[in-house]
Amino acid sequence: MKILLAFDKFKGSLSAEQACEVAARVLAAAHPSWTICACPLSDGGEGFGRILTKSAKGDWSDVRVRGPGGGEVTAGAGIVFTRCIPPAARAMLPVSLDGGDRVGIVEMALASGLVLLPAGSRNPWETDTRGTGQLMRSSADAGARAILLGVGGSATNDLGLGALAELGVCPLDSSGSPVDPVSPDQWERISGFRGRLPAGFPGVFIACDVKNPLLGPSGCTAVYGPQKGLLPEDVARMDAGADRVARLLARHFGLPESLASEPGMGAAGGIAFGLRCAARAEVLPGAEFVAAWLDLDRHLEECDVVITGEGRFDATSLQGKGPGELLRRASSLGKKAFVLAGSVEHALPGADAAIAITPGGLPLAEALARGPEFLALAVARIEARL
Repeated sequence: MKILLAFDKFKGSLSAEQACEVAARVLAAAHPSWTICACPLSDGGEGFGRILTKSAKGDWSDVRVRGPGGGEVTAGAGIVFTRCIPPAARAMLPVSLDGGDRVGIVEMALASGLVLLPAGSRNPWETDTRGTGQLMRSSADAGARAILLGVGGSATNDLGLGALAELGVCPLDSSGSPVDPVSPDQWERISGFRGRLPAGFPGVFIACDVKNPLLGPSGCTAVYGPQKGLLPEDVARMDAGADRVARLLARHFGLPESLASEPGMGAAGGIAFGLRCAARAEVLPGAEFVAAWLDLDRHLEECDVVITGEGRFDATSLQGKGPGELLRRASSLGKKAFVLAGSVEHALPGADAAIAITPGGLPLAEALARGPEFLALAVARIEARL
């Protein structure tokens, strides 16, 4: 029997890698002869950097960078050789790379992530993406010819101005002096920009499944701002400020203002828009790209049973996210597939069973703390059915 374990994170409880490890221990203890393949998932958010770097046998380096609200945090970035990337993933990168070329792997959540801020201190007026820019610069300094940026889980809504400032694109006030900091509470001071990214800067590719435009009722501010601490009464003001700054940024790089309306430009507080302007960044479908990078199709072909899941499985899980995409692929191959999640809030076509691992009525804090225990119990229930 060959089992494919492919979990995404159980946010606040288990990383994707930890979830796979818990399930593997339970199955291996019951059936030492079974072959167990662990493929932790990410669509660009938490875990993205280490998962992809480890899969491609790359090198990971810790880096001290600016956190989303100031101060320093320990983040990190990976470097992998192109020859170690599966062909299907290489084919999705619209750039010509030789086998000996290096690709930098950067995870925005490590430098500019919401998890880095206490719940009571989250305020997107005061956060910026400078730390993400520092990670990108460290990848360029390490010889990367391309940078793959995962942008899930951000604490910011700064259009990527912090990252751009670290890479040489400086916002200016009406007197021509640099605006610093570059967080949205300083946007009223910005009247233009100066500078470009360094000559020869690596190509930038953003792994993300967000389809939101930059502005308006379906834009990043309206949809994701409240999750980052933005008060409802401030949404319209921040969106108007983003509109003005986006026009200035597009004008500086000679691009049409309509760029802000393209799907995906609202990803991670608009960093996709900022990097499209400054670096001509391309947006890649996150879950699909990670699946190609991890060679999931081959693992699916070879396995007998798939076990996947995440913290909450709902309708959005079936809209291109990792576990939902894996479930779709497993169903098309006629594989047995089981879903384990903290909560299951949507019917799951193609799943042999969907188990909510958290007992009903349990306080959230206790449920998160006991996540490994509950996941192990749920895996044991599945093992008994195989």
